[in-house]
This record gives sequence, structure tokens and C-alpha cells, in this order.
Amino acid sequence: MALAIFDLDNTLLAGDSDHAWGEFLVQQGLVDEKVFKEKNDYYYQQYQAGALDIHEYLEFALLPLTQYPKEQLLALREQFLQDMIEPMITEKGRALLADHRANGDYLLIITATNGFVTQPIAERLGVDAIIATDPEVVDGQYTGKVAGVPSFQHGKVTRLDNWLAQNQLSLAGSYFYSDSHNDLPLLEKVDHPVAVDADPQLTQVAQDKGWPIISLRD
Repeated sequence: MALAIFDLDNTLLAGDSDHAWGEFLVQQGLVDEKVFKEKNDYYYQQYQAGALDIHEYLEFALLPLTQYPKEQLLALREQFLQDMIEPMITEKGRALLADHRANGDYLLIITATNGFVTQPIAERLGVDAIIATDPEVVDGQYTGKVAGVPSFQHGKVTRLDNWLAQNQLSLAGSYFYSDSHNDLPLLEKVDHPVAVDADPQLTQVAQDKGWPIISLRD
């Protein structure tokens, strides 16, 4: 059994769930439209440039979870999944997951986006497990802080190493599919790195190293 690891945003999804959640909150009138949209777009541009301060971003992104009752958040998330996420799930993405599943591989999503947003997406995609950035919860309420290491850049490697040790698994024969140069630390660690609808920086590295370059867009 090999480990098949997948980035989520702009890899398995034809879009970014983190940025889309922010847009959804704006559309629902739950955050200040002008201020929130400007910051949401700013941090997304920083991410694309490889210059994102993940802790600064998470302080912004997790704040809305502290401002509404959990029951309301769950209802909003269900609407978000239906309206924003379902259209991002591609047939080619599902087919790739099905191929690895048919080969007996263990399917793992690893994403920088917080688990509140991504856990139900992983369930919809039918993967075996997900490693995401964990929002801190105290007494059943989100605090707006992060629990543990954010699953971003080298943090993905740290989180994966811990997960492998806990589950007594290895990276022998492993695959990792990603669109982003932010994921180079992990792409360089697996046996089979694959660039998926890759950004220009990752495309160049993949070409230089002879990594496969594929598209999952319909």
C-alpha cells in the first residue's frame, strides 16, 4: 500500500476553498464587505507569491469562527459546500482518487486551509484521512487561534512526519499532487511528485526536475 497525498485547493478542487469561504462570508453579509474582501484578496495574492505570513493570515481567517454560534456556523458551512465547493469538484479529480483507491493506495489530503472548512470536503471526496491547519477549540468554542503547527510549506512536512509516526506508515512509494510552489518542501520528499495545474514557479521546477505535469480541470 502506497500513500497517495493530495493538496486540496487548486489541485483536487478547481478553486481555493479558503478564499471562497471568505467570499461566501462577504456574500452572506456576515463580515464588513470592503475591509474583509480587500484583506482576503491581499492574503491570497501573498500566498500566490510565496510570501504569506501564515500566522498573520490565520489570525484574520479564523476570526469569523469566533463571532457566531457553532450551530449557525455549521449551517453556513453546509450552504457554502453546496454553493461554492460542489462546482469546484472535477470529474478528473474524482477519477484520479478512484484510480489510487483501486490500486489499494491510502488517500490523504494535506492542506493549509483550516479543518473547519476542509474536513467535510475531504469526506465528500471519500479520502481516508486529512491533515489540515487545526483551529483551536476551548470549551466547545473557536478561539481564533491555531492548535499546533499550521499545515503550510515546511509545516506540511512536520505535520506529515508526525502523522506517519502516529499511524506507523512510511513514504515508500508515495505520491504527492500539488499546484503550488509553496508545497515544494513536501514535493521534494515523496517518491512521486506530480505538478497539477501548477503555478509558474512550480511548473518551472517540475520541468527542470522531470516531474510529471498534469491537469485535473474539466
